[in-house]
Amino acid sequence: MFTGIIAGIGKITAIRRGSSDFSMDVDTAGAVPDPVIGESVALDGVCLTVTAIRGPILSFDVSAETVSRTAFKSIRDGDAVNIERAMRLGDRVGGHLVSGHVDCVGKMTRADRSGQGYEIEVELAPDGMKYVIEKGSIAISGISLTVAKKLARSVTVALIPHTWSVTTLSSKRPGAAVNIEYDMIAKYVENFVKPPGGGIDEDILRRTGFI
Repeated sequence: MFTGIIAGIGKITAIRRGSSDFSMDVDTAGAVPDPVIGESVALDGVCLTVTAIRGPILSFDVSAETVSRTAFKSIRDGDAVNIERAMRLGDRVGGHLVSGHVDCVGKMTRADRSGQGYEIEVELAPDGMKYVIEKGSIAISGISLTVAKKLARSVTVALIPHTWSVTTLSSKRPGAAVNIEYDMIAKYVENFVKPPGGGIDEDILRRTGFI
């Protein structure tokens, strides 16, 4: 489990591709002190397992399922990635609860200056917009952010100068693919109240005590 508070930016130093999956080495630049083989680290919001350690360079295996669901399908040597180590029980949750299980790949459509910081807009998959509310939480490339505006097919989020400078969003340009994880609480609520094979209607709201 993660919180979406980025510890540092790493750099991919090697990719070894298979037929549909790959393994990679990442220079973590000290963002994961005293790493342990088998522990979980989020790279651009994707939960991965450390498989080898050579100083600050950690190795990870990326399954075909992960490749198909994330922006890792177009990853290359030299790319920068946001790094977050898994939280410990009892840690402060500075962002929001993030599982590291990416829901979809979004597309950054703009990044503009806004006061001292920046505002970015990200286009999302149509079926995921239901999980988004204004002032709610969303993870973009592993970063815990607050939705400023919910539009028809996209969201805008505001970044303070610190977040802009210590994450990879500052290096992305319009059209860039970003990993998206929606608020897990919204997804669980939908699962609990959605009747099999149907949507939420007045009857289900009455039976579950909402009206």
